[in-house]
Amino acid sequence: MQPRRRLPLLSPLLTLLACLATAGQAHGETLVIAADPWCPINCAADAPRPGILVELARDIFAEHGIAVRYETRNWARVLREVRRGEINAAVGAGRADAPDFLFTDTPVAMSRNCFYTLRESQWLFTGIESLKAVRLGVINDYSYGELLNAYIAARPGDRVQVAAGSTALDINLSKLARGRLDAVLENRWVLQTRLAALGRSGELREAGCRQPDVPIYLAFSPARADSARYVELFEQGLLRYRADGRLRVLLEAYGVSER
Repeated sequence: MQPRRRLPLLSPLLTLLACLATAGQAHGETLVIAADPWCPINCAADAPRPGILVELARDIFAEHGIAVRYETRNWARVLREVRRGEINAAVGAGRADAPDFLFTDTPVAMSRNCFYTLRESQWLFTGIESLKAVRLGVINDYSYGELLNAYIAARPGDRVQVAAGSTALDINLSKLARGRLDAVLENRWVLQTRLAALGRSGELREAGCRQPDVPIYLAFSPARADSARYVELFEQGLLRYRADGRLRVLLEAYGVSER
């Protein structure tokens, strides 16, 4: 006959093990986000400062015990993997990039896309018709607004050249420098940050911007059951960070403002 006095000793032990297992699951929750490098919105994954939206996501989700793992890869691939639910969210997406994704009501920032030329150029963007005079460099699967997206999709002659991959912006800048492009279309923050990193600040001329500005988000997978919860947590965090000034401080640390 087994001595009953052993039973009370086993119960606390089992309870402790169960609690440890539960705690391990809670602390082991990881959100995977990805994009191609688009600094300062999202920079190199191993950079001391990995980007505005990456730091914001890490800080907001850390308050709920959720770790964030940020990875960089081709943008078209990111959209495919988020859509299939292989990763949780795409960093810096606009609603036109992936209308089926889940978005917060509040955007992280507004993206201002501008046209850049060599300094000696006299060309100015004054509307879609003015693009017919230049060879324009854009990036594969980026959204630039309805009218520009339609123009790019039509790809009239060699008037639009589409770069792909994690070095797409550098490809376009190289083509511009070598005279293979007349203008590059890019987010103002991103272009200025990249030129500064290359030691080429002030080298290009801003030749007009598209209007209106485009809201950008952390866009979550439509294929994952946990996405709705993450959207809600991130929305609440964005509202807190904007209200208490933490978002402004983060933007200032990267040398930019909300506009």
